[in-house]
Amino acid sequence: MERLKIKETFFITHGPPMMSIDESLSGRHFLKSFRVKVYGQSAPAAILIISAHWETSHPAVSGPSPTIYDFDGFPTQTYQLKYPAPGAPELVERVKEILNASGLERVDVDKKRGLDHGAWVPLMLMYPEADIPVCQLSIQTHKDTTYHYNLGRALAPLKHEGVLFLGSGAATHNLGKLHDEVADSWALAFDTWLKDALFSGRFEDVNEYEEKAPYGKVAHPRPDHFYPLDCIYKM
Repeated sequence: MERLKIKETFFITHGPPMMSIDESLSGRHFLKSFRVKVYGQSAPAAILIISAHWETSHPAVSGPSPTIYDFDGFPTQTYQLKYPAPGAPELVERVKEILNASGLERVDVDKKRGLDHGAWVPLMLMYPEADIPVCQLSIQTHKDTTYHYNLGRALAPLKHEGVLFLGSGAATHNLGKLHDEVADSWALAFDTWLKDALFSGRFEDVNEYEEKAPYGKVAHPRPDHFYPLDCIYKM
């Protein structure tokens, strides 16, 4: 299969664990169409995914096994799904090397941790064959947006080595205001602002979204689902 020449990075909404089995969820259809619509039959050499669901004190990288079921109360079927992608040990070491060189003295390698649902749910829809090596990178929620922005900028050269970067979070993430019907006005206002800021190149505004964006702290009471975007949007 032709290897991919990486230019773009992608921020995706991983959705709930039900995304893995529920055909009615619209995000599922987008993720399933990703490979063909975006890259055709080409494939990256490896995938580096930054998930909102792995928080650590220091940057950490891991391989793809085991599949982690970091959720409760979902149908039995969701706990039987696995994403047996191969590991990417060379990429793990490259990430550690690059981040160390950027000034981060401590970068952990966790050989026991696999992929959480923020990683394996979208990946099993985007690349169902599970034949592409995967490495996951953690976020540090006690740090700020600029820290994560610089984290991504340091790793950007890996694109030239055929690595596809995926930030897995959500444009808005406030479970306390979650509804099944039409999106609330605050969510639409924040989403519109974010899209305009990114497309207009107002990257400093994005880094200061809590102050600059309408409903910034409503859209993200915690920054965990926003930080994966910070890592990849200006690579």
